[in-house]
Amino acid sequence: MKKYLTLFLFLSTTTFAQYKPAAFNDPDRLKKIEDTFPVIDQLYKDYAEKNHWPGMAYGVLVDGKLVHTGNTGYTDIDAKTPVTSQSDFRIASMTKSLTAMAILKLRDEGKLKLDDPAYLYIPEMKNNKYLTKDATPVTVRHLLTHSAGYPEDNPWGDRQLAVSDAQLIDIYKKGVSFSSNPGHGYEYSNLGFATLGYIIKKVSGKTYEQYINDNILKPLGMTHTYWEYTQVPKQQLALGYRWLDGKWVEQPLLHDGAYGAMGGLITTIEDFSKYMAVHMNAWPMRDDAETGPVKRSSVREMQYPWDVSYLNANARTTTGRLCPTVSAYAYGLRWAKDCDNRVYVGHTGGLPGFGSNWNILPDYGVGVVCYANLTYANAGRANSIALDTLLALSGIKPRTLPASQILTQRRNELVKLLPNWNNPQATDIFADNFFMDYFPDKLKAEAQDVYAKAGKILSVGEVVPENNLRGYFMIQGEKANIKVSFTLTPENPPLIQEYHITQAP
Repeated sequence: MKKYLTLFLFLSTTTFAQYKPAAFNDPDRLKKIEDTFPVIDQLYKDYAEKNHWPGMAYGVLVDGKLVHTGNTGYTDIDAKTPVTSQSDFRIASMTKSLTAMAILKLRDEGKLKLDDPAYLYIPEMKNNKYLTKDATPVTVRHLLTHSAGYPEDNPWGDRQLAVSDAQLIDIYKKGVSFSSNPGHGYEYSNLGFATLGYIIKKVSGKTYEQYINDNILKPLGMTHTYWEYTQVPKQQLALGYRWLDGKWVEQPLLHDGAYGAMGGLITTIEDFSKYMAVHMNAWPMRDDAETGPVKRSSVREMQYPWDVSYLNANARTTTGRLCPTVSAYAYGLRWAKDCDNRVYVGHTGGLPGFGSNWNILPDYGVGVVCYANLTYANAGRANSIALDTLLALSGIKPRTLPASQILTQRRNELVKLLPNWNNPQATDIFADNFFMDYFPDKLKAEAQDVYAKAGKILSVGEVVPENNLRGYFMIQGEKANIKVSFTLTPENPPLIQEYHITQAP
């Protein structure tokens, strides 16, 4: 034997270690991000000026903390009131995820079920006349994911904020007009989220405003957040404008009402960052005590792409690079994954007089939020430019998942068998399928060929986990490297069910 260097690596136990959450392994990460702020500040200000935004406020979050804010322009043009991070802007449909979070909290308390027909809470919905007799009834989950079959209603819905509960229910008394049957496609519905607001009232015994105040806003210390604009201190309130004929024209503010559950919240960058932190702090999965208004698992459930709605094969980054992207609606949240496997979670808001957006990258622990007081201002585009720039200039990487103890143990046991595969059946590390799918003589021949091409073995790398029970490791050779990948079974303890060895670049 021994033309090859065989590494004997031992572990003291074959039991499971406690699951270790993914973590950032760059001690200079925050400094790298902070170094991008002067560039990001200029990008936001240039974008606001180019697009005639009267006023703008924005913030950058890292690991659930607001680490940088910026602003430009005025909340009140006539009074020349400057925007600050304490200025209160109406955030429009960014409100929807708070309504969704309230529904999840009620679900967690056992007060409703997401797959219940909504008519259990609003009997008037039994009047729904679906497009076909075999349609399923609208459920709470349909409302959360814009899949109730209601038509897209932005132009109409944006003008409904102040309507009463009675006016909302009157729609159901007369019967809703459906664009498709429930559960058969995504179509953005403000009516759906106004309906969720009423369900909160029916289930909790409080208006949706009071329930969200008591269970989300107050626990998070969001003390400068309002539903009714007349309650906002004048110096803090951002007025809304439209750019017409080369000048800004003030838009009337709408009072709070039944449709506020879909888009009525008024808040500051500093306050909303506390809510964003709840979504950021849901990651990574871990054993820590719960500290948020709802369970971390429920926040992650909110962020899941429940209703995949669009594949854009021609999507491009803000620098023009082709980057196909898939998008979905979660619970009151938008979800997207791009060609670089980056996941984005957040929501846009738009109303007459206002435009807003927040976006986080859960795997990177960074997020941005931006408000503008211009009708349907494209704050999402500004945030995309900022995030792309932050990632490019900082070079930060996503969280890395530490290898579980069992993955490392199985790697060590595989290394002891390589490349000769001497009597592998005598070990207890392989699942019962393994030697029906792989044959010792062929395993030996394959491994010896790869090792021969690699030359003298210099080192064996750590396991790179793909999850808790699947991963790969690299073996460095003088002439070439070797990649060994393997997958474990769901048994306890997990055994090797799949294995591959290849020459690597």
